[in-house]
Amino acid sequence: MSRTGVRWPGMKRRPLLLGQSRPSAPAGVAVAIGLVAAITALIYPLRQVMPPVSTGVIYLLVVLAISTFWGLRLGLLTSLLSAAAFNFFHIHPTGYFHIAEPENWVALGAFFVAAVLASSVAELARVRADEAELRRREAVLAAEMSRLLLGGRRATDALEATATRLADALQLPRARIVLGASPSSEPGARSIPLRGANTTMGTLIVPGDSEPQVLERLTERIVPALETLLSAALERERLEGEAIEADALRRSDEIKTAVLRAVSHDLRTPLTTIVASGDALASAALSPEERRALSDALTAEASRLARLVDQLLDLSRLEAGAAEPRRDWCSIEEIALMAAEQAGERSQFKLSIERDLPLLHADAAQLERALVNVCENAVRHSGERRVSVEVRVVDSRLAVRVVDRGPGIPESELERVFEPFHHSDGASSSAHGGSGLGLAIARGFIEANGGRVWAESPPGQGTTVVIELPVVSHPVGDRPVATTERVS
Repeated sequence: MSRTGVRWPGMKRRPLLLGQSRPSAPAGVAVAIGLVAAITALIYPLRQVMPPVSTGVIYLLVVLAISTFWGLRLGLLTSLLSAAAFNFFHIHPTGYFHIAEPENWVALGAFFVAAVLASSVAELARVRADEAELRRREAVLAAEMSRLLLGGRRATDALEATATRLADALQLPRARIVLGASPSSEPGARSIPLRGANTTMGTLIVPGDSEPQVLERLTERIVPALETLLSAALERERLEGEAIEADALRRSDEIKTAVLRAVSHDLRTPLTTIVASGDALASAALSPEERRALSDALTAEASRLARLVDQLLDLSRLEAGAAEPRRDWCSIEEIALMAAEQAGERSQFKLSIERDLPLLHADAAQLERALVNVCENAVRHSGERRVSVEVRVVDSRLAVRVVDRGPGIPESELERVFEPFHHSDGASSSAHGGSGLGLAIARGFIEANGGRVWAESPPGQGTTVVIELPVVSHPVGDRPVATTERVS
């Protein structure tokens, strides 16, 4: 414990002249007696080269040393002991305690004055050194509190660690920081408010029976720094929240703008075709073949419109977090075969499915919808070439690879193709007949079922969409039998 009353663990010991605690008093008495005896013996040979009265100044070295190391009381005692030894052994008549000459009184007074001055200077040096050390430790504590409060994303998450560090620094049994004005309900605890500009930001709760010096330094020196740091942390957290909210609003506006663009183009095109076909069907001049062609076009565009509406609904559910999967045991082989049938003609796909694949505990409808979207996207970009669909187990996870033979995707676009309404070729949504929603919906459904999806596009080798799904154990005897025929 320092002389200012605050104890700091790990406090560095300074050189002995500025030591935080003096050596023990018995040791000081022993050293004083030994040094006085040594000086007394040393004066005997010195008397041959200097007057005996002048040799008494050597005792001042002992008085200064004892006063510096052990303080004023032992320094005064050493002064008396030195004066007595000098008087008894070296001042005529020797062998008696008798001070007859005025210069002997002056020597004794000089001993006392030297003891007082040396002790005072040493004590002042100790106090100043202790105060400097305390300030250094306070600066270290402030830096650590700054790192804790300002280093993370949320200040509230760092309150416990900050309170623990503060309690360790002051050797308090415990400390707690809570936000807002919160008088402690703990018996014997003391609540110290942490005030901001015009309000109470929080409360520091410490044991009420802490030493008065510790509480005084805590409230006067440490709490102001803690208030400043907590205010900065809360303000930063508020600004970050506003920035996140602004970013969310910006992204929402971007999505709304993209939706409006999709509505203005992707919805307008089939609607225009439907209206034109409906008007044309009313004409009596059409041949049966023309009526059949218009009817087929009307049906195709209506199906395209319905598919786009379904995709918009799927995307809205995913964005709202309302697409909770209905998990059950399902076969990825059946899902892959059904997805291939829905995404195009059988001749457009080359399937390679490993035998005896484990079952998935997932929402089969969502996985099928995701795989249909991925396969449709691959068919649109493959032209007349077949799309390869490979299903196998890789490192205890089930992997589905859908490979097209299209022009590929630039590396900078590999992640963006999973964003809503994004088209990697920079063309409109009608360039390949897609809305730009399929891969975004596929990622949402796959991630909702615990999987992940990404795209790979080696130069000149088309694009591969990789889907990985977790494999979990299932009850024995609960495995359904897959009867669907393989597509070659």
